[in-house]
Amino acid sequence: MPIKSINPATGEVIKVLDELTEDQVYQEIDKAYSTFQSWKKTSYKERRAHLKKASTILKDEKYNYAKILTLEMGKPIRQAVSEVEKCAWVCEYYADNIEKILKKEVIQTDASESYVEFDPLGVVLAIMPWNFPYWQVFRFAAPALVAGNVGLLKHSSNVPMSALAIEEIFMKAGFPSGTFKTLLVGSSRMEDIINHPKVSAVTLTGSEGAGKKVASAAGKNLKKTVLELGGSDPFIVLADADIEAASNMAVKSRIINNGQSCIAAKRFIVVKEIAKQFEERFVEIVNDLKIGDPMDERNDLGPIAREDLLLTIDEQVKQSVKMGAKLLSGGKRLEVHGYYYPATVLSDVKKGMPVYEQETFGPIAAIIVAEDQDDAIRIANDSPYGLGASLWTRNLSNAKELASRIESGSVFINGMVKSDPRLPFGGIKISGYGRELSHYGIKEFINIKTVWIA
Repeated sequence: MPIKSINPATGEVIKVLDELTEDQVYQEIDKAYSTFQSWKKTSYKERRAHLKKASTILKDEKYNYAKILTLEMGKPIRQAVSEVEKCAWVCEYYADNIEKILKKEVIQTDASESYVEFDPLGVVLAIMPWNFPYWQVFRFAAPALVAGNVGLLKHSSNVPMSALAIEEIFMKAGFPSGTFKTLLVGSSRMEDIINHPKVSAVTLTGSEGAGKKVASAAGKNLKKTVLELGGSDPFIVLADADIEAASNMAVKSRIINNGQSCIAAKRFIVVKEIAKQFEERFVEIVNDLKIGDPMDERNDLGPIAREDLLLTIDEQVKQSVKMGAKLLSGGKRLEVHGYYYPATVLSDVKKGMPVYEQETFGPIAAIIVAEDQDDAIRIANDSPYGLGASLWTRNLSNAKELASRIESGSVFINGMVKSDPRLPFGGIKISGYGRELSHYGIKEFINIKTVWIA
């Protein structure tokens, strides 16, 4: 079945690519496994040099690579450039820190010598989403490759050009052929690939449903998995918060990547004393946003990546309004070519409404009023998701105490939830398990080996 790259700003087909045959896929797995046998023996110095070169390529050609993202999934061009720059950063971080992170750890025991060493696992299959086509891949690939693993990428089928661009970057950086390979295949082929005895582990960023399928397939084969799944992140605003700062960051956090981010703020939980003030300022900022051609740097919002995704968020809004939510801004698909949906604000949001219960993967903001800070924390935790959370207050000692009560993989106080190579990233509950980034992330696909000498 052909794989199509479609421009969401126009609905036009950019390119059609052929899917790999079963034999071609098996050949690539065999090649990756064979490459691993030699790659794992290379020095950190050699691997670091290739990763540094990849970082240089990303920085030098950031506008060319950014344009692919914008054309293929509608990311505003300024954000696309930032994504490419962030990929360069993660390459530099692991290149600079690999020896320190994976240094042999000596532990005093009853042995004459005992230590822990960190060995690569082998061929790691990465199943990645379309919303951050480069970043999601590089935050896996940079640590995995520099640690001595090799990678196979099954990217989302609507971003094949991005997938091939990533492979090109690694090849231009001098990584041996077979170290990183893009597999142009559909999702239905994943279980067969996971079952392959030469595939050692799987990492997935995607939906809860995809996570269950991958975990099930990998579990049957006793293979390690890391799952970063959906999120419905709370953005909590307490009575003593800086309303202007909170409002501005709230809008930014909701519309980044056209609202299509797992860690975008989605539920805005505001204590009742300042709810009206926050709501009014939030809507003012939203109404000043510019939506249009994502290649135009003046625009804040581009199109939704696919028409089916647009229809999903439109239905979530309609059903929530039908159930009593108040529409303050947006709420209707734009009657233009392409998959455009405006920034939309809903108030009077209550438990049971789609925008309260479900992940909204588009620029949809649900404002929920809490009685007090304890009620705000209760509402924040009243979700099956647990990826990130943002908490706004001037009382930092209180904020730290409340952060410990929030059920999520991260809490950002007076800031927007974001990923950073230096910090572990991941979720709990149905937002997944395992961690990416930092020294925690690189050790997910490592054999942590004890050596004991009498």
